[in-house]
Amino acid sequence: MEKEGYAISKWHNTKEIYERIDNLLKQPVRGIKKDAMDRYIEYFNTKCSKSKEIITEAKKYIPGGVQHNLAFNYPFPIVITKAEGAYMYDADGNRYIDFLQAGGPTILGSNYKPVQEKVIELIKECGPVTGLFSEYELKIAKLINKYMPSVEMFRMLGSGTESVMAAIRIARLATGKKKVIKLGGAYHGWSDQMVYGLHVPGTRGFEAHGIPSSCFKHTQEVFPNNIEQLERKLRFNKLRGGTAAVIVEPVGPESGTRPIDKDYNKNVRELCDKYGALLIFDEVVTGFRIGLGGAQGYFDVKPDLTVFGKIVAGGYPGAGGVGGRRELIECLAAGIQGDKKRAYVGGTLAANPLSAAAGYFTLLEIEKTNACEVAGRAGDRLTKGLSELIEKYKLPYVAYNQGSICHLETTGTMFVKLLSLGSMNEIKKRKKMMEEMGAAYMAEGIITLAGNRMYTSLADTDDVIDEALNRFENVFKNVDGV
Repeated sequence: MEKEGYAISKWHNTKEIYERIDNLLKQPVRGIKKDAMDRYIEYFNTKCSKSKEIITEAKKYIPGGVQHNLAFNYPFPIVITKAEGAYMYDADGNRYIDFLQAGGPTILGSNYKPVQEKVIELIKECGPVTGLFSEYELKIAKLINKYMPSVEMFRMLGSGTESVMAAIRIARLATGKKKVIKLGGAYHGWSDQMVYGLHVPGTRGFEAHGIPSSCFKHTQEVFPNNIEQLERKLRFNKLRGGTAAVIVEPVGPESGTRPIDKDYNKNVRELCDKYGALLIFDEVVTGFRIGLGGAQGYFDVKPDLTVFGKIVAGGYPGAGGVGGRRELIECLAAGIQGDKKRAYVGGTLAANPLSAAAGYFTLLEIEKTNACEVAGRAGDRLTKGLSELIEKYKLPYVAYNQGSICHLETTGTMFVKLLSLGSMNEIKKRKKMMEEMGAAYMAEGIITLAGNRMYTSLADTDDVIDEALNRFENVFKNVDGV
């Protein structure tokens, strides 16, 4: 490993990744052959009939038939009844290798028994929520401070989205400034002000349906890796009231789908100091997955504020929080307004005993098992194997990873330049292929995130990864032109 205790063995060649993705976009779409796709669809219709029946009824009561975006799958979502370690099982009894891992929170593997037992014990004693203080609120705050010294104080909340909202509110209160700069393509939750520049840099409010444009008055975006553009924006803002904060996903937008140069975060830190803006690290995905010290520990960059989610509650509900310098987080103090201004946040179920305890025991288990490094090695093995398969079958696809966060670009859908001629038709065509690739993986027994991202865990042994690679090869054999 490049740095002991962290998942990343070696930082990728970012320039090479973008060159390969550019090449992918220049190629004709290389999707699944029609006869093979017909066989995969037949798998869903015959082997997943219970799921199909349940989802058909669900569509009568739930928009789209599912409550969460991750659950969507072409041709229809699969109903999961059991999750254990590296595997999930559907309503028809089919078993899948689980590279979704709930969207990233379960680095120990699904339904990890030592944590499960502690949570059950707690539920028997006091139930999942009391509305009053639990000792685990203190225990998890102290543990996070131990792993991430920049988090001098920690306020636990219910989700990453509201934690981002809280961090921005703190930044504006502390600096007296309003502008917030994010990286184009990054996801920082679905609050009005952050549904801006999603998925594709430069798109600003393109996906902000149902949100008044005035909500973006103080939100700005810059292109990833373009440090000169960021400085120009900071300099421009300085003449017009200043910048409250720059918020980044420290491995790059969309959980590293758009990778950044290794020194990018340090450069952003320097610019924030130069122009008096706070630096916010959104570590919802990277916190305790890249390492117990988070991405900030790996990159040796100290943010002013850190946003948490996912692993902070160990895969249990109510996963969110914000931490940072004492004088900043003290702005979130609970209670009636006194003589000191505060950033108001709340949440009836925030920091409930179940979430706080699950997070606390999960962090202890991560330390005990060295889960971040183990999951990172699994990610390396998976990525290396996929790269070899791509070369073997002479495909234009691109595989890369940031430790246990793995990417497999077969379509480059999110890299299509929106303003180019015919871009919408190109995106539609590539999106359809992406859905078909995801369906093919699932029919072969692999669950991914949208067919192009995978999270590895402690449960992913060499045998699990090798089994997965055999299944990926079955898909690649059925690609047009192979």
